[in-house]
Amino acid sequence: MRAVRLLLFVVGAAATAYGGWLLLPQLGTAMPWLIGGPVLHDVLVAPLVGLVGLALGRLVTNRLRRAWIVAGLMASATLLLIAVPLLWRPPSAPPNPGLPDRDYPLGLAVGLAVLWAAIAVVLVVATTVDRRVADRRTDRP
Repeated sequence: MRAVRLLLFVVGAAATAYGGWLLLPQLGTAMPWLIGGPVLHDVLVAPLVGLVGLALGRLVTNRLRRAWIVAGLMASATLLLIAVPLLWRPPSAPPNPGLPDRDYPLGLAVGLAVLWAAIAVVLVVATTVDRRVADRRTDRP
């Protein structure tokens, strides 16, 4: 087992070194992304997620409903994170031949709308089922 771990460590270290070697020529253009990402996360994203979490804890008391809402927020954040490079491209930049030309803001909006519509349906069904179960309990003699 120790030999396998050592082999995996050596392969991982070699892959990291090779990636760093390939990054060196683009270091000037990559630096804003390498520094800006963590700074943006620590200054904006982490406090925002914390505030949303506090608000959810106070507004949504049902654990199952809160779990669905948290799952929707995490999926939304993932979609937004994936969409950033596609939305960020300046209009004057030449199109990337690897990326088909599409209306990325519309696609993101549709994806988020479908996601939250599905979560709304689940929450409505869960609420309806909870009410029916509560009504059955109160109807018993």
